[in-house]
Amino acid sequence: MSITKLTAGLAAVSLGLALSACGGDPTSEGSSGSGSSSDTITIGSAAFPENEIIAEIYAQALEADGVKVKKQLNIGAREAYIPALENGEIDLLPEYSGNLLSYLDPKATATSEADIEEALDDALPDNLEVLDAAKAEDKDSLNVTPEFAAENNLTTIADLKNVKGLKLGANPEFKERPYGIPGLEKVYGITGITFVPISDGGGPKTLKSLLDGDIDVADIYSTTPSILANKLVTLEDPENLIAAQQVIPLINDEKATDKVEAVLDKVSAALTTEDLLDLNSKNQGDEKAAPADLAKEWLTEKGLI
Repeated sequence: MSITKLTAGLAAVSLGLALSACGGDPTSEGSSGSGSSSDTITIGSAAFPENEIIAEIYAQALEADGVKVKKQLNIGAREAYIPALENGEIDLLPEYSGNLLSYLDPKATATSEADIEEALDDALPDNLEVLDAAKAEDKDSLNVTPEFAAENNLTTIADLKNVKGLKLGANPEFKERPYGIPGLEKVYGITGITFVPISDGGGPKTLKSLLDGDIDVADIYSTTPSILANKLVTLEDPENLIAAQQVIPLINDEKATDKVEAVLDKVSAALTTEDLLDLNSKNQGDEKAAPADLAKEWLTEKGLI
């Protein structure tokens, strides 16, 4: 998931406005106030449904283990919630490893899970830390139809090198980004790509172009419900061209007790990209399930509550 997805239209919002406008459970303890008592964890989220679902998972898992929780959800952009974490207005929030690193250190070049984890240790503010990362990721991914994958024997991005006259659709900036056309050429040796700019972030227009055969490959965020609904094949990225974006708890270290860490580590150990696809589909599809209900259902299925 690109930083643009998190920050579009919100980057200019001040911290005070972002926090005063945020949502949250009105029944949460002290939900109208700022900060939290020493034995209460205030959990925030960015302003999009998937992040709210994960924040609800964190909250309900902690509550089930006897931890007092207050929710301050839908805060907005990193420009709002990172300072709120640093000053203790919120204590915990689900993040995405690669984009968090890019925000903290714009010059960072790490792309693999291990390298990003190591770089984050140096880049994080002194009073913040990350706990165990989940295997679940939400990031740019290259997708093809199952028919196209079968016809061309495709399982990884590297396999695209053997496809002649390849047409790839993505946001216009993909043409210049390091993980875009330049990266496909440099890292995987894929040349002669016809690039088709589609300005909808891997949304309905991109999907239609792929299904209609106007493009062969589509850049779609890896937890977008349309991938599951249309049985698209997400190509593996063995060279880590696209930076890892693992879901990772970001916490103020004053609240990172052994008990809290143990609960969140269990959540991270169980959470997969397939889970996020399923949760997003239930939230955004016909079911329109609420984040809190989805969190309870997921935690119950995993035996975590």
